Amino acid sequence: MLGILFKYASAGPKGAPRYETVSEMQARIKKMKSSDPRLATDICGIRLRNPVLAASGTFAYGVEFQDLVDLNALGGLVVKGLSREPMEGNPPPRLYETELGMINSVGLQNIGVRAFVRDKLPALAKLDTAVFANIFGYQTDDYVEVARALESEPGLAGYELNVSCPNTRHGGIYFSSDPALLGEVVSAVKRIAKRPVIVKLSPNVAHIEPLAQAAEQAGADGISLVNTFVSLAIDARTRRPRIGAGFGGLSGPGIKPIALRMVYEAARAVKIPVIGMGGIATGIDAAEFLIAGAVAVQVGTATFWDPQSPLRIAGELLSFLEKEKIPGARSLVGTLRF
Repeated sequence: MLGILFKYASAGPKGAPRYETVSEMQARIKKMKSSDPRLATDICGIRLRNPVLAASGTFAYGVEFQDLVDLNALGGLVVKGLSREPMEGNPPPRLYETELGMINSVGLQNIGVRAFVRDKLPALAKLDTAVFANIFGYQTDDYVEVARALESEPGLAGYELNVSCPNTRHGGIYFSSDPALLGEVVSAVKRIAKRPVIVKLSPNVAHIEPLAQAAEQAGADGISLVNTFVSLAIDARTRRPRIGAGFGGLSGPGIKPIALRMVYEAARAVKIPVIGMGGIATGIDAAEFLIAGAVAVQVGTATFWDPQSPLRIAGELLSFLEKEKIPGARSLVGTLRF
């Protein structure tokens, strides 16, 4: 493994990608302090050593990264989506690299909540960092039953509801695009959940404010956004989609300006805390999301080329605070000026 090269966000001479070995990467990360008190924050009453979390869907169940990343140094991590029963996911190819990110259509492949509790959660429960379970389903009962299966188990700080799924009981209307359906699923989970519930909103809507407000009114303790943008990549020679399932979700640096706008709009529309995500690859990116109104951020696509990117980004954020003489990350939150 030590011979593997990773590309990270800093560019070399004339903009060429810079590469480093794993050992060089580990040495660099050790010089960055992800647990400095100036980075400390909290979300929904959960104390975080820094505001940078590993996002759902790109960090497996967390434990798979323990040989590459000091998981206890993370601000937190969100495991990949969990369903009532195991799911095989979509046909390949599932990933396609774009000019400024990637398109994925994994299809929410996962081992199911019962296997997660048996095989993954015991190791996660030993970590000294906040672990959130991402939950999804195709009917309200699906969300409730997954949450119920996790409620009595130790090792979780809270839940993140992925509402970017079609509701099969209501003709395929997406939870994420209908305030009434969104409120229904949030209220149902809140009735049985003793842990905080964060709702992960989709950007594939005309206006984000009504959805953010619907989640808040239904009892959500926080919201996170944005999920991926529905997209299409075409092979001009074969005239076929480059993704096996046809459409996929676009993520990475290319979506950051839109994600920032939506985080800003959502944060102004609600009083509950907001976690921002969408193309974050550097400490400056993280700072921008905090300025837009997020109290914490999640890093996803960047972990594909730099598995330690959440720690690197936290260190770079601290460097930014020091350079700008800002007392702490919380001082940045919601300070955008027009």
